[in-house]
Amino acid sequence: MTNTAIRVENLSKLYRIGRAQVQHDTLRDALASAARRPLEWLRGNGKNSGDDTIWALKDACFEVGYGEVLGIIGANGAGKSTLLKILSRITEPTTGRVELGGRVGSLLEVGTGFHPELTGRENVYLNGAILGMTRAEIDRKFDEIVAFAEIERFLDTPVKRYSSGMYVRLAFAVAAHLEPEILLVDEVLAVGDAAFQKKCLGKMGDVAHRGRTVVFVSHNMVAVQSLCSRAIWLEEGKTVQDGQAGQVVSSYLAGVLSAPTAEKRWDDWAAAPGNDEVRLRCACVRPEDGSRSDSITMETPLALEVEFWNLVPNAQLHITLHVLTEQEIVAFTTYSGMDPAWRGRSFPAGLFRSTCHVPGNFLNSGVYRVLLLAVKDGSTIIYRHEDLLTFEVLDLQERDGAWYGKEPGVVQPLLEWTVEHLGPIRDV
Repeated sequence: MTNTAIRVENLSKLYRIGRAQVQHDTLRDALASAARRPLEWLRGNGKNSGDDTIWALKDACFEVGYGEVLGIIGANGAGKSTLLKILSRITEPTTGRVELGGRVGSLLEVGTGFHPELTGRENVYLNGAILGMTRAEIDRKFDEIVAFAEIERFLDTPVKRYSSGMYVRLAFAVAAHLEPEILLVDEVLAVGDAAFQKKCLGKMGDVAHRGRTVVFVSHNMVAVQSLCSRAIWLEEGKTVQDGQAGQVVSSYLAGVLSAPTAEKRWDDWAAAPGNDEVRLRCACVRPEDGSRSDSITMETPLALEVEFWNLVPNAQLHITLHVLTEQEIVAFTTYSGMDPAWRGRSFPAGLFRSTCHVPGNFLNSGVYRVLLLAVKDGSTIIYRHEDLLTFEVLDLQERDGAWYGKEPGVVQPLLEWTVEHLGPIRDV
């Protein structure tokens, strides 16, 4: 493995799902359950049903060289985080093997590897020790870590009192500055402000330029294309494409946008996307006056609707939506704080519906992707969902002239014009 930092061979991970662990109140219940198990097994012809298991990762094979920056992309549930957890030795694969050529630093979830009762200072040394660093090495990098994380005032505060943004800043600073040979970064950078995300992306670029290896899981296609030289597209645990980052991203976006998903719903609260502060219940793009199955034309007024559970009482929580074109250009951004009834007010815990009303004769024809941010206290991003929805706007307008192609521009507003005749031609 002289030139190979990571080698993955036929890597697969099987999870058992769909059946909750039964709690037995009496010995009789436990014995009866044990007696039923062989019968259930025979009814299934000795096999697990498809509802009981899922391959989160299936036969993944690839190599990553030293100094290479690899992006891992795919929809939610594609197996991206499972792959990083196996590479980090957090979970064991069902089949296959991984070879790592050096120390691994990972940032997979907010606060991973932190002890909540210890201070920020103590956790820096704890994480450094876990990475195999000596105290002298940590001492040498300590001031740089603290400066990057911007938490000097809270350095001696237990991290259980940190906000999610503070957690991320310190965790990323430790993972990136203690110079592991391999740095694994999941979508955790989506939590935090835009300035810090930009700072992190710059730091990952610096790490790669020093000959170290970065594996970056993200839904941010612009970041993947700018940071990564190579990308792997996963879908249902399998590798769809492995190649130059720009080409893989283009193929992925073409696949996502070719099958618009104008409505999503999660009836199982525990499995709904989100975290311990906010969870989504459903989202849809629908005509303002009509059913959700109706086509959307350029003249159609739209409703972008999101239902979510606010899980933290007295939080000022708003939904921000970015609507992007097929070329990843932001058509417009809007947020629910524009509703004057809730501006500056705290939200009680509970279920909310936020609806954005988009007028007709505004968007140009084409396919659009909706990105969602849940924002707390006006500035802190606590949850990000990249591929929330996709929808298509059709051009069915009659033309006065001979041009029937698509007009240039992201928007096509119906604007008022006036034409005035100012008089006859004057001889010069």
